[in-house]
Amino acid sequence: MTTVVGSKRTRNYHLALIGVAVLILLMSLVRIVSGQDDITSSGTFSAALLLSVPIGLAGLGGLWAERAGVVNIGLEGMMVLGTWFAGWAGYQWGATAALVAGLIAGALGGLIHAIATVTFGVDHIISGVAINLLGPGVTRFLSEVLYKEGTAAGEAGAGITTSPALSSQPPQVSLPLFSSGPDWLGSLESTHWFLLSDLAGILRGVTHNVNVLVILAVLMLPLTFFVLWRTAFGLRLRSAGENPWAAESLGVNVYLIKYVAVVISGAFAGLGGVFLVFVTTKYVEGQTGGRGFIGLAAMIFGNWRPGGLAGGAALFGYADGLQLRSAGAVTSFLLFGGVLLVIYLGLKVRGMLSSDRPAALAARTAREYTLMAAAAAGAVVLIWLWMTVDRLPNEFVFITPHVLTLLVLLVASQRLRMPKADGVRYRRGEQH
Repeated sequence: MTTVVGSKRTRNYHLALIGVAVLILLMSLVRIVSGQDDITSSGTFSAALLLSVPIGLAGLGGLWAERAGVVNIGLEGMMVLGTWFAGWAGYQWGATAALVAGLIAGALGGLIHAIATVTFGVDHIISGVAINLLGPGVTRFLSEVLYKEGTAAGEAGAGITTSPALSSQPPQVSLPLFSSGPDWLGSLESTHWFLLSDLAGILRGVTHNVNVLVILAVLMLPLTFFVLWRTAFGLRLRSAGENPWAAESLGVNVYLIKYVAVVISGAFAGLGGVFLVFVTTKYVEGQTGGRGFIGLAAMIFGNWRPGGLAGGAALFGYADGLQLRSAGAVTSFLLFGGVLLVIYLGLKVRGMLSSDRPAALAARTAREYTLMAAAAAGAVVLIWLWMTVDRLPNEFVFITPHVLTLLVLLVASQRLRMPKADGVRYRRGEQH
């Protein structure tokens, strides 16, 4: 049994690597055909990395809570709390204080959610919505009190909707292997050779002048996987999300596990807010921009696992980064999406042709055929739009990441499996 599980895991890793290689190859082909060099430029990937981190941290927050059986749609409100307190502490005492204050503020938001859902049995969605309303309300009240009447009111850049600039910033580092000596990655990127320059642009974007908090956020992904899937604590936490009554019968303190998971969830969301403050160098009202919700979508896209979550956050961050770097390059998404749909159709048709069992073909549902027909129509429409539209209107460019979120979730929803007791009201001794 162990051998079978290990071989399946190895196969999944190999498939993931092959998928990444195919995506890079397709991006290179789309860059050559469309002539949009920003598709794989180092600037685009540097921006994508910065934009992916807060989404990924919010997604990690959702992962911790939902693996313990608590739906947390209050991530946006917890991020807002993290941004305000990071800005408030950061302008007075520096980057370290901003980090600590943002973490504590997000964790307090998680604690409120845990008290409401775990102790009092409030519906998880209602509690999350309340926190999303509470976060902006509390921060606006604090800004009115401290930034309008307090000592910060006279400082440059301070106001009701913004804090003074941080007194210090976390350092930036470059990976030695790729940044020592001459900028050979930059030279290779400027050649615009097929595939080679694309690889150079990607590597240069994610290895040069990287914020220390980015490295910390990336390390949280394997750490989360290790804790949740390789430790006894993680097993207890996941059992609370699958069947809390069975976990209770084995001596697990389900209430405590849920509390710990939701507080950690809020801390991750707060950390995402801290990162936004570090990027803009101060707190600005509304700077989360719905990233808590997109992080939740990335977590669902990743099937409640850290690896899939990382892929979803990277996808949404890349879409956001590309629109900031080049509005014209966003039209390349049309071609890229059309090609992906063609590949999807090809794999489906290949699976049908390779099956020599009539029963297997008959077992295919009308839904599958409808999806294939929709994919074919979508591919035709996207490629036609790419050939006829020179530049998308700014309104469409702005909503591209959000439309991409909906489309990705629509496709990914075919194979999702949420924790069985996710969102279920738990009471000790009761059975459902």
